[in-house]
Amino acid sequence: MRVFTTTALLLTCQLVSLYAHADRLDDVLSKKSMVCGVQSSTPPFGFPDPNTRQQVGHDVDLCHAIADKLGVSVTIKPVSTEAKVPEIKLGHVDIGIMNLAYTVSRGKEIYFSNPYYITQEMLVVLADNPKNSIADFKGQRIGTSKGSTSELAVRLQGGKPVTFEDAASAYLATIQHKTVGFVNNEMTAKQFIQRAEKSGVKLKMIPEPMALEPVSVGMRNGEVKLHEKINGILGELENDGTLDKIWNKWIGPGTNYDMVRKDKVQKMSDIKFKPLP
Repeated sequence: MRVFTTTALLLTCQLVSLYAHADRLDDVLSKKSMVCGVQSSTPPFGFPDPNTRQQVGHDVDLCHAIADKLGVSVTIKPVSTEAKVPEIKLGHVDIGIMNLAYTVSRGKEIYFSNPYYITQEMLVVLADNPKNSIADFKGQRIGTSKGSTSELAVRLQGGKPVTFEDAASAYLATIQHKTVGFVNNEMTAKQFIQRAEKSGVKLKMIPEPMALEPVSVGMRNGEVKLHEKINGILGELENDGTLDKIWNKWIGPGTNYDMVRKDKVQKMSDIKFKPLP
């Protein structure tokens, strides 16, 4: 009888846990508040404003846009690159808008929304480097942010990743000739090239991308209702022009990045790419 009671109790606890876990959306709506994780120091996605020290950027604005659609307030939580997935898995954030690119391993740990753009991981080196092909850098030391998809891209292409706490440190290592180059998403790479030029250092971007990466909103595994709701909201933000507006503010023509938004919200299965491991 004791075995049956213990088993029944365990099953009941599991069901209660599963029920609570599956109702994250209901929790957000009932509290009328949401915690949204963003990158702590990666312009133009999430970074502290130098004047106000408030977190700003493309992904911060997207957090607010999604919260508005849900009719809730939002708390912005800065997260380091290596903590992106753990913060979502542990439930420390309700959603993660962290320039979060899909990989096979990440896809086993968290839910990804429909991607809202596709980024390219690009290699940046000193301008006087005569090499112009990704294949030319196999076996060489290349800087990346620790735990980032940039690190995976370097490994995928046969390079030796040298990891740092953030993208700025990886950039400085190249400037200081500690690495042959560094890898980051295209728009961030462009910013570092511009920053270097202002200080009298010339960099160049290798034309061939290291990898293509669909970028999505991240959620904890099992949050089916939240996943469906976020996908629906992303579709609404696409249709009403909000995603284009946010993009143009931070990344589009006239900004330091001067990039036209080409990719629209779409299903992951509709994108032709080789996922990083």
